[in-house]
Amino acid sequence: MLRCAVLDDYQDIALGLADWSLVRATSFREHFATQDDLVRAVHDHEILVIMRERTPFPAELFARLPNLRLLITTGMRNASIDLDAARAHGVTVCGTAGSSAPPTELTWALILGLARHLIPEAGALRASGPWQHTIGLDLRGSTLGLLGLGKIGSQMAAIGRAFGMDVAAWSRNLTADRAGELGVRYAATKEALLAESDIVSIHLVLGDRTRGLIGAPELALMRRTAYLVNTSRAAIVDQAALIEALTEGRIAGAGLDVFDQEPLPDDHPLRTLPNVLATPHLGYVTQGNYRTYFQEAVADIEAFLAGTPVRLLT
Repeated sequence: MLRCAVLDDYQDIALGLADWSLVRATSFREHFATQDDLVRAVHDHEILVIMRERTPFPAELFARLPNLRLLITTGMRNASIDLDAARAHGVTVCGTAGSSAPPTELTWALILGLARHLIPEAGALRASGPWQHTIGLDLRGSTLGLLGLGKIGSQMAAIGRAFGMDVAAWSRNLTADRAGELGVRYAATKEALLAESDIVSIHLVLGDRTRGLIGAPELALMRRTAYLVNTSRAAIVDQAALIEALTEGRIAGAGLDVFDQEPLPDDHPLRTLPNVLATPHLGYVTQGNYRTYFQEAVADIEAFLAGTPVRLLT
């Protein structure tokens, strides 16, 4: 029987959501802090299942795992895997399905939490603090600016419209016709979108053209009363510039579910800034999504062992 390890199973749930009897399966709940620690733990394993980009797989890691034959990532896109290196080392890489509904739902949880100051108000209530010490933002009549109008962005737009918001969108590939089909106002430039929005929500794929897309000049365009929400990828926003803008109160706040280092270090300023509502990358962490991830991971293993691998990443 081949040995299979599930990495970064933070909730220790993977082995209970599927039938892993085809392999000798082990789940590692704690994140390996160094590549050396990871190699020591899984050196003898032929199959690894990784949770999104929690553990990157660069070329040097493939070189250090000569027994690895099959690498499975949850989801069908993982920018942290060096696919060329996988092919060079004879490692098959497969993915799984996943739903875009959970990250959409979490994004709205962050937006509503920021708009109505839920954390400080709930905290004050628990601590017998001031009764009603903030004033919320009305979503109805406010402008929701979407950076990206793809699968998640279009769902965000529909919900924003249901709240009675003015929804605008921009991306490099977006056209006015496509925006119009979704009932969204087309923003001609990124700068115009940032300047006019009360809430800016990011729904773009990380790549060469989107890395650092929002930096200090872009943040300076936003209103002091505006919120930035990022449940996509941290590197789309210049993290140092964002922290500076939040510290100096140049934007009202941020809702964040993605970070440049995960897990986030204990002393990181995003853990303590009062105008940040942050969650530990929970966008895809739901029962339904996890069930799909791990049941399809087992199906990937079964197909690989049969010599007919499925859901190959290229």
